[in-house]
Amino acid sequence: MEGSSPEEGSGANNSPLVTKLRKLLFRRMLVGVEDGRFFLGLFHCIDKQGNIILQDAIEYRSTRRSGPSSWEQRGLGLILIPATCRCSCHVDCSIEEQMSLLSIDK
Repeated sequence: MEGSSPEEGSGANNSPLVTKLRKLLFRRMLVGVEDGRFFLGLFHCIDKQGNIILQDAIEYRSTRRSGPSSWEQRGLGLILIPATCRCSCHVDCSIEEQMSLLSIDK
């Protein structure tokens, strides 16, 4: 269509949930997965299925053979974490911000 921007075609861009997600962009996020690993990186995006993409991500995994609290880490860069294996998600922000992001006001 002539004269219309891509944002005009989608009503989802103005929804309160999208506004909340935009506040998370480029925040440090720690995501845990079912096999015990954790990924720390900058929140880049989330899709409709709930898959999260982190940039500059670091993987942390337990090395139990070396001791009870030994952790190994490696840099991964840009990664996609499927919603089906995610078990926790934490964002680096103040308590007030966390509470406002958790509220579901309509």
